[in-house]
Amino acid sequence: MSYWLHPEAEIEFTDAALYYAEHASNIIANAFVTEFERVVALLELNQKLGTPANEGLRVYPFHRFPYSLVYREDDSGPRIYAVSHQSREPRYWQGRL
Repeated sequence: MSYWLHPEAEIEFTDAALYYAEHASNIIANAFVTEFERVVALLELNQKLGTPANEGLRVYPFHRFPYSLVYREDDSGPRIYAVSHQSREPRYWQGRL
């Protein structure tokens, strides 16, 4: 099983990692990337782990970082629509569906 990452979600992920590298440290940026990979691996094993949300989506929060993955279950693996900062405007990513 694998995952699909929306192009705008990929930009969000990259921007967050770069932000941590520039404003914190490379160690923190690497920890963010590792946390993303950990969450994705968990969701590949069990897509029902996230909290159900509107329009058949699920949300799974990161540990240590104020981010969540917004995704939809799919037979081939989770379809990730956003790497969402938890303090950002709610559902800003709905146009991606």
